[in-house]
Amino acid sequence: MSMPTRAFGWTGVQVPILGQGTWNIEGKPDAERRAIDALRAGLDLGMTHIDTAEMYGSGRAEELVGEAIAGRRDEVFLASKVLPSNASYDGTLRACHRSLRRLKTDRLDLYMLHWSGSFPIEDTMRAMAKLIEDGAIRFAGVSNLDVDELPAAADAQRLACDQVLYHLGDRGMERRVLPWCAERQIPVVAYSPFGQHRFPEKSKMLQDIASRLGKTSRQVALNFLTRHPDVFAIPKASNVEHVRENAGGVGWELPAEDVAAIDKAFPAPSRDVPLGML
Repeated sequence: MSMPTRAFGWTGVQVPILGQGTWNIEGKPDAERRAIDALRAGLDLGMTHIDTAEMYGSGRAEELVGEAIAGRRDEVFLASKVLPSNASYDGTLRACHRSLRRLKTDRLDLYMLHWSGSFPIEDTMRAMAKLIEDGAIRFAGVSNLDVDELPAAADAQRLACDQVLYHLGDRGMERRVLPWCAERQIPVVAYSPFGQHRFPEKSKMLQDIASRLGKTSRQVALNFLTRHPDVFAIPKASNVEHVRENAGGVGWELPAEDVAAIDKAFPAPSRDVPLGML
């Protein structure tokens, strides 16, 4: 099975539609070993976009990612994030280099502000520009920024993505964030596409569609969520079996009548709402 890729917005870089998230992969040694095995299995399946952050396990997730990608760095589209509390100009530079040391690499493909904080976004983005100039990162992006916060960031630095919460139970970003980003060729990366323990496992409609198509309910959901050409997703999987299931969520087309049924059962909001966030 080969993982389909898409151009990552204006960057033109081919990135897999489905990548791998790493929130909460740290823990007891056996759990961490399973997480590393899962990340490596994902790489074997073409899920080469790996997303992490300095916040995750206070840097431990980055260390585990570094172990997982050892010897395979050039295969990976590697992303990490700076905490808002570190996102001053100098703080962003220092945080990035700490992340690079934990990841045992000399560069990130994508570096994001994790969410907006008290430091001026212009200072954070000026640091991002410096990191790009120095070769420490290829592209700068943001995470959890709503449509009213995006223009200031985009004016200060060309954004390579906005990473946002997006799952069947929270489709609010479709109303304003996705159109704003799509118009500017800025990809949207969906985190927690299964809703962080709120996936509708018992939905008969999803089960029926999955059964008819020879898929699982989660694969159907991933296919629905990434149907827009500017949307990518980074489901977390802490074991190899789940990674394999996730990988089967793309590379096939959900019939129009099934898209309509899912849209009706899990509707996007009928009015503008604040961007969801975990």
